[in-house]
Amino acid sequence: MPVREDKGSVMVTAERGTGPNPALTRKDFVTDQEVRWCPGCGDYSILAQTQKIMPELGIPRENIVFISGIGCSSRLPYYMNTYGFHSIHGRAPTIASGLKASRPELSVWVVTGDGDALSIGGNHILHVLRRNMDLQIILHNNEIYGLTKGQYSPTSELGKRTKSSPYGTIDAPLHPLSVAIGAEATFVARAIDTDAQLMHHCLERAYQHRGASFVEVYQNCNIFNDGTFRDFAAKEVRADRTITLEHGKPMIYGKEKDKGLRFNGMHIEVVEIGKDGITEGDLLVHDEARPDPTIAFLLSRMEWPEYPVPMGVFRAVHRPTYDALMTKQIEDVINAEGEGELRDIFLEGDTWTVE
Repeated sequence: MPVREDKGSVMVTAERGTGPNPALTRKDFVTDQEVRWCPGCGDYSILAQTQKIMPELGIPRENIVFISGIGCSSRLPYYMNTYGFHSIHGRAPTIASGLKASRPELSVWVVTGDGDALSIGGNHILHVLRRNMDLQIILHNNEIYGLTKGQYSPTSELGKRTKSSPYGTIDAPLHPLSVAIGAEATFVARAIDTDAQLMHHCLERAYQHRGASFVEVYQNCNIFNDGTFRDFAAKEVRADRTITLEHGKPMIYGKEKDKGLRFNGMHIEVVEIGKDGITEGDLLVHDEARPDPTIAFLLSRMEWPEYPVPMGVFRAVHRPTYDALMTKQIEDVINAEGEGELRDIFLEGDTWTVE
C-alpha cells in the first residue's frame, strides 16, 4: 500500500515494508507467556488482530518493538514475540520517541489505555502527536481503570458511579480522538474490539502512514465496566447506530442504507435519504486527507443517541515527521561544521575549575 511523505515541496511515494513475508505466520508472533487478562476481555481481540497483521507488514520480528505504560493494555508486549518494553505509567510515548529517534529503521508501536495515556500520560501523548513522531499508537479505551479494580478514568461518562466516585463522577470526560485531532495528529482512526475486520484495517492503515498514527479501540471491560458500548455496538443494532467512514464516499449508514449525514452551517445533522427530497448528493462526502481538521473534529464529537458513532479512519494527512527532520538537521550541521568533539561541548561557554 503506497503512502506519501512531504519532503519540503516534493511529494514522494514510498512503501512500508516489503509485502507479506511467507516465512512468518501469526504463530511466529505468539509468545510462551500465559495471557493474563480476564476471560472475555476485549484485549484478547486486540491482541489477536495485532498478531495477525504482523506477518503482513513484511518486516522481520527483530525490527518491531512494542512499548507500553501501565494498565491492563500494557501487558501486551509480553504476548508479542518481538522486542518490547513495559515502561512506566504514562511515559510510553517518551520512551518510544527516544527509540525511534535513535533507531529510525525500527517499527515502533505504543500500547496504552485511556487512563495511562490521558491522565498521567496526557502531556506525553499530546507532544508525541504534535511532533509527528513516526509511531503507531494504539489506545485501548474501556472508560474505566481496570488494573486497579474499577475507578473512573478520564473517559468515563459524567455521573459514572465507581469505587472512586460512589455518588457519580463530576469530571467532564475527554474524547480521545478530539484530543488527538486537537494535538495535530496526522492519522486518527477508531475501531471496536467486536469488529475484527475494521480493527485489522485500522491497524494496517496506521502502519502504512508515515507519522504519528493514533488508533482508539473501544474495548469492553466485562468485570468493571461491562457493556459500556453495548447500546450502539451490539451486533443487532450496530448498523443503525454506527457509521463506517470511507474516504471519497458519502456518509451513509443504517441496515437499509437509508440514513446519512449532511452539513448544515457548522453543524452536522442526521437525515433520511428519500425524505423531503434528500438524496445522496446532499450528504457529506468523507475526505480523510482534508488538511483542515474541522470536520474530522466534529465527527470525533458525535455520540449515540444523537448521532451514529463514527468508526474507521477520520484523518490521514501528510507532513514531515519529527524523526526525519531531526536526522536531516543533524546531517546538515555535520556537513557544514564537521562531526565535532564531545569534549569541546563540555568546555564551551562559561566554565571554571574547582581546586
